[in-house]
Amino acid sequence: MAQAASKTCEVCVSAPGSQYCIDCEEYYCENCKLLHNRQKLSRNHQFQKASNLIPEVKSRCNEHKEEVTLICNTCDAQICTSCVTGKHNGHKFSKIVDVIGQLNEDNETKIRAKTNEATHNIRKIEESVISFDNSVESVIKSINDEGNMIKRMVDKSVAQMIALVKKQSKKEKDRLINMLSDAKSVLLVGQNLDRKRNELDKNRQDGSLVQKINNLKEEIDKLTINYLPEFPNISFSRKSVAEDDIRQLIGTFTISKCAPVLEKKEQRHGYLYRCSGCG
Repeated sequence: MAQAASKTCEVCVSAPGSQYCIDCEEYYCENCKLLHNRQKLSRNHQFQKASNLIPEVKSRCNEHKEEVTLICNTCDAQICTSCVTGKHNGHKFSKIVDVIGQLNEDNETKIRAKTNEATHNIRKIEESVISFDNSVESVIKSINDEGNMIKRMVDKSVAQMIALVKKQSKKEKDRLINMLSDAKSVLLVGQNLDRKRNELDKNRQDGSLVQKINNLKEEIDKLTINYLPEFPNISFSRKSVAEDDIRQLIGTFTISKCAPVLEKKEQRHGYLYRCSGCG
C-alpha cells in the first residue's frame, strides 16, 4: 500500500492527492479521480479519502535493515529475504502477505460459520417462542375446557341432588299432612261428643238418661287417638374439599425447562452443550 504521507496526485503530479484508489493503491486528485472512474477498466474502482487512511509502517530486519516480508515457519520469526540465505537457510518460509491473507480468510470463514450458527439459533429460538406461546394458549384452553366440564357436572349433580331431596321430602311431608288431617278429624269428633255430653247434662235424670250416657260412653271409647311417631328430620353433611383437591380434579401441567445437552468435546474448551429446548 502507498504511504499515507504522499499527498500528491500520482497521475498529474501537480494537485493534492485527496483521494486514494483502493484497487490501484494510488493517490488521485479530484479531477484525475473523475477521469479514472470514466475509464472502462477502472470505472468500478473503490475510492477512499486520503485523510482516512492509516499510514503503513513497514518493519525492517534488525540485521540486514531490509523490509521484513517473510515468516520463517521453522523458527516462527519474521525475516527479510537476506535472512533466507543466512541463519534461516534451509528453513520453510511463507510470505507475510500470504500469511495475512490466509489468516484473514480463516477468520472470515470462522466468523461466517459463527454468525450463520447464531442466525440459525435465533431462528430456532424465535420458532420455539412462537411454538411455546401456542402451547401455553392450548394448555390454558384445555384447563378452561376441563374446568367448564367439571362445573357442568357439578351443576348437574347439584340439580339431581336437589330434585331427590324434594322428591323424598315430599313423601314425608305428605305423611305429616295426613297425620294432621287425622288428628283434626279426631278433634272434631271429640268436640261433637263433648257437645252431646253438655246437652245430656240438661236432661232430666231418669232411666232414659242412663241409657243415653252409656251410649255416649261407647262412642267415646271408640274414639282412638293415634300415637305420634318420630317426626322426620333432614340435614346435610358437607364433604371436606380443599382447593388442591379441585386442582387435582382438573389435572396438572408440566413445563420442561431449557437444559444443556452435550453436543461435542473440544480439546481447548472442554464440553460444548446445546440446549434441547431452544437449540
